[in-house]
Amino acid sequence: MAKVFDSICKKHNIPYFLYAGSLLGAFRHKGFIPWDDDFDVALLRNDYKRLMRILPDELPSSIVLQNNDTDHNYYYFYAKLRDRNSFLDEGLYDHPFKERGIFIDIFPLDRLWPWVQRLPLQSYAFTLLRGDTNCGDKTMRKIRMLTWFNRHISFPILRGFCRITGAKPLMCDLGIPFHRVYNLRDVFPLSTLSFEGTEFSVPSNCSSMLKDMYGDFMKLPEDLENVYHHADILEFYK
Repeated sequence: MAKVFDSICKKHNIPYFLYAGSLLGAFRHKGFIPWDDDFDVALLRNDYKRLMRILPDELPSSIVLQNNDTDHNYYYFYAKLRDRNSFLDEGLYDHPFKERGIFIDIFPLDRLWPWVQRLPLQSYAFTLLRGDTNCGDKTMRKIRMLTWFNRHISFPILRGFCRITGAKPLMCDLGIPFHRVYNLRDVFPLSTLSFEGTEFSVPSNCSSMLKDMYGDFMKLPEDLENVYHHADILEFYK
């Protein structure tokens, strides 16, 4: 899936880079962190928007784009690529989704004021799901309304405010609960690192970005038996 994603980005000259655990894996392990089980990439917001328009026509039938347009009940504000020949149960929060195969997370980054990015405008969706583990129709209608309002009204207004007031910090876009601040100079010009034998794009200053995310990022967790994994259930189909 990552190779397909990379080839599409190269074909259309869309700059992306490994992010979060995948960037750490490439830098420290030259591939997956041994206890990790997903793949993360990031793009600047304008590149992300262009990619969302391109991917549906470029992906093979075994991979599907999952975002607010393609999945009726999807309420995250970052996209996923899903493998249609597998099933992954992450617990409560992904139960309403139409596609639930193994995935690649695609994160948009934008220039935002940190206090704006931290506004808990989408977090009520998680509160609703915790109160209704069956994901009933009433709960999902509320979540869809909340997602629509934030997507079309509150978030565009807040992004406009950040542009007008000259926000400089580079952060995950609104609605994404990751609050690290990055420097654009640490990202471009992009470089490459090997990940499981394939070269992928990475930020120019990986060490700085990884330090921002993880602190002493070369130190392994002391209790590897209790490191978090995504999957409660994982199945693959022929």
